[in-house]
Amino acid sequence: MLRWLGVLITVLFACAAAVITWPQFFRLEQVFPFVQIVALRGSVVAVFALLSVLFLLFAASRRIRGFALSMAIVSVLAAICGGVTLGLRGYGSTDLPERNADSVRVMTWNTAGSAPGAESIAQTAVAMDADIVALPETNGAVGEEVALLMRELGRPMWVHNESYNEEIERGPQAWQTTILISPDLGDYSVIDASNEGTTMLPTAVAMPVDGAGPIVVAAHAVAPQLEYMDAWRSDLRWLADQCVDGNVILVGDFNATVDHMAELGVGSNDMGFCRDAAAQTGNGAAGTWPTSLPMILGSPIDHVLASSAWKPSGSVVLTNLDDTGSDHRPLVVQLEPVG
Repeated sequence: MLRWLGVLITVLFACAAAVITWPQFFRLEQVFPFVQIVALRGSVVAVFALLSVLFLLFAASRRIRGFALSMAIVSVLAAICGGVTLGLRGYGSTDLPERNADSVRVMTWNTAGSAPGAESIAQTAVAMDADIVALPETNGAVGEEVALLMRELGRPMWVHNESYNEEIERGPQAWQTTILISPDLGDYSVIDASNEGTTMLPTAVAMPVDGAGPIVVAAHAVAPQLEYMDAWRSDLRWLADQCVDGNVILVGDFNATVDHMAELGVGSNDMGFCRDAAAQTGNGAAGTWPTSLPMILGSPIDHVLASSAWKPSGSVVLTNLDDTGSDHRPLVVQLEPVG
């Protein structure tokens, strides 16, 4: 009886490990609680590795050796599969390639209500030579202060902002998304997407006035908490629809990893007609959230995606700002125009 119970437990554990390791195969990557589990794939791999060691230790007992070894084998296989997936996506480079005259650098940083302060944001953007800076949870006033500081540092920027619930005074800064764009890319105007955009947190859609530059979408999807799951799925679908087959750069806090985007891409793309730049340049597994966890264990939920008009040549996740107050790390990507 105990033997068959051990077999049943092992089979159930193997099924759970398979779903947790690759929920896309079972179409569960956007279903609670697998959404939350796969978001921390690095931590999941670490847990399976720890379980492998524990079950191998239990195997020292002859009474449960068969059960412990079978559970250890399942844990080892799950850890290997998850580790290989992370390795293919990459923890990547720590610097960017030299830029040329046509290169565009894109930076995204969820500042957790401008916690790092305008000076830190400006200095980081200038140091990274950013042309586009997406700042979810940064209000327009702070964005203007950042732009003034960047101009003093020799890097002028235009400031654009999208806000929700403007009638409420002193609302949370999560209701605002600010985007800075270099004048070198031309003049831009943010269209009113408040009626048909992301559901609870604002996404700024900046259109080139002369039609020559890329459409820039500064995204902020709601977090996939249990009560917001439908809104989260709606946000991701809407963001994928913005990535049309043209000249688009989609950047920001998606509260989703590439695992969650499995059904949102057209063909081999990740979202709509766009591909994730960090994954293409060997940084797809580098955790941008939370800063309380090492990058290898964190969740890569901040992204820069671009359409086929752009080819990413490098990316970097900045870890030297983990103590500045935000729970997100900045992600910077260098894009090269195709053709």
